[in-house]
Amino acid sequence: MKFSFWPATSHPPAEVLAEARQAEAEGWYGVWLADHYMPNTPDGAPADGPVHEAWSLLSALATATERVRIGTLVSPTSVHHPALLANRAVTIDHLAGGRMVLGLGAGWQVNEHAAYGFELEEPGPRVTRFEESIQIVRSLLVEERTTFRGKVYDVVDAPCDPKPVQQRLPIVVGSGSPRMLRITARYADEWNTWGTPETAAASREKLLAACEQVGRDPGTVHCSINSIVRLDEEAVPGRPSIGGSAAQLADQIGRYAEAGYDEFIVNGASLTGAAAERSDMLARLGTEVLGQLSE
Repeated sequence: MKFSFWPATSHPPAEVLAEARQAEAEGWYGVWLADHYMPNTPDGAPADGPVHEAWSLLSALATATERVRIGTLVSPTSVHHPALLANRAVTIDHLAGGRMVLGLGAGWQVNEHAAYGFELEEPGPRVTRFEESIQIVRSLLVEERTTFRGKVYDVVDAPCDPKPVQQRLPIVVGSGSPRMLRITARYADEWNTWGTPETAAASREKLLAACEQVGRDPGTVHCSINSIVRLDEEAVPGRPSIGGSAAQLADQIGRYAEAGYDEFIVNGASLTGAAAERSDMLARLGTEVLGQLSE
């Protein structure tokens, strides 16, 4: 199994880039960024607090690193037009020399939609928008011109030039509902979810069922899972997280691999404190925990 890191965009950009460079130097597989404009709140009220814009940071990540994959977990199609998503992804793929992964989701965070005037549609129309978006994005990435007429979008003879550096720029979808999983199975290269060792297998079984429904070989879908990791501490109550000693964490992460996941992503909430403290913890996670699984 591969291991990736998800730095918190609430930290200063220089610190995000430093953590990404550290992860690359220490052998991590990828660096992911959340695409939000403010912290989430349970009641949907606008929230104060720093959140740096993901796509701007991705451009910096592309030039600050040389090997790791970089991408969004995930960009909501409720906010971003598919043409912008495709063109941004291609540009960053060129900046990164072919390391961009485009993460897409239907959108969910109530407060940022309400505050900025983005319509957060009911689940049915929202997923319809997503399904049209992913088809348009994929076509723009591979076809010379794209024409698509749907319920939401009309795209006519649209170019996306240049094409990605990669022969096929990967699209990863963050999803969980049956319809979203079927869309993932039809159009995406990768699938991402949150989960604990206890819930991981059941979540992936739903993806496998969706693949069977649409005739997709599940072995062609790269599966990644995110969790908060607490070394020498208890798991975070009420959130997808794991905790314990290095040996206990290695055992728990190994259970994700046994459930069929290809990539484990350490969420940035795993690291607390000042930049130096977070750097030390990132190094410890790599050597004391993940190192056991790479032996």
